[in-house]
Amino acid sequence: MANSIVNSERIKPGKGKATPNRSLERGVAVLRAFRAGSSVLGNSEIAERTGLSRSTVSRLTQSLVETGMLEYMPKSRTYRLGVPVLCMAHAMRDSEQVLKAAAPLMVEVAMRHRINVGLAVAEADEMVYLESFRYNRRQSLRTVVSGQRIPMALTSLGRAHLATLPPEVFSVTMRTLADKNRGRGWSELRREIDAAVASVHATGYCVASWQPQVVAMATPMRFDGYAVHVLNVSMSTPLDAGAVEAALAAPLMKLAAAIRERVAREG
Repeated sequence: MANSIVNSERIKPGKGKATPNRSLERGVAVLRAFRAGSSVLGNSEIAERTGLSRSTVSRLTQSLVETGMLEYMPKSRTYRLGVPVLCMAHAMRDSEQVLKAAAPLMVEVAMRHRINVGLAVAEADEMVYLESFRYNRRQSLRTVVSGQRIPMALTSLGRAHLATLPPEVFSVTMRTLADKNRGRGWSELRREIDAAVASVHATGYCVASWQPQVVAMATPMRFDGYAVHVLNVSMSTPLDAGAVEAALAAPLMKLAAAIRERVAREG
């Protein structure tokens, strides 16, 4: 089965621990297998990505087609996400009060400082952008869009999120990330994560540069009734991380404070 990470901030309705619905969990796992760049998948590919058997995947995809969540393409014998998924994504964004409060403030900071400003939340062992405003002096090599996933272990967004986890959840998460990043020099990566977590605890933010000449800083934000949101700023620059930190730490933390104030006021 695909790796999963406990999100301690996720709000669960009701009291006590409900019995898991395995069929529902497996159906969700099938839907999660579809991503940008792999938007069309066959049963074999879905089985490989989810760790489910081919027979189980076949039953699940049939049910998902019948409900409209997947569309079947007979010629290629593959599936793609159905229109209801887009409707659900739109409804999710429309209900995101933190994003609504943050977006105008993010745009203003991005334009004033000519930097990138993003907002993301954790999903399994990755971070998912809710929004990203990009006003680089020099266009970076990648384009960030809402819903795009980025690695938790490598990025300032992910490391800032990790700093908010309680010790027991942090330990589980580290084991999951270690399994996923064995080929990337986990020992050094773990040292970078630990340093970033310590930085968040000491200063409120961390710095990372996981792409050439792109330096990013991030700070976590907590809001009642929501998962932890992580705010970041980044820029394409030949300057080292220390110089970028000196220039952008104050704008990042002031923006985070302004977002918290607006959410509290409008919530």
